[in-house]
Amino acid sequence: MAELLTDDQVTAALTSLPSWKAEGSALVRVVELESFPRAIDVVNRVAEIAERVDHHPDIAIHWRTLTFRCWTHVRGGITALDVSLAEEVDSVLDDGLR
Repeated sequence: MAELLTDDQVTAALTSLPSWKAEGSALVRVVELESFPRAIDVVNRVAEIAERVDHHPDIAIHWRTLTFRCWTHVRGGITALDVSLAEEVDSVLDDGLR
């Protein structure tokens, strides 16, 4: 089981995740895409990754605005799994925002 990161470890991880912030017990990123279909495409791509790694973010869809929350539910906070998943989300968004 992944161990919770300390506050210092979360802060250090955020230096490589500039679009994310620590909010409560999760890493959070909000992004607005150019259209609803593009937003759904990004969600589908993230869902495929989440299934592959068996670690799933909370995703809120509001028209073309997506909010990703990465946290390890069974641990009640942020673990290395969440940092890795946030990096994967960034990769999808980097491709999707071009």
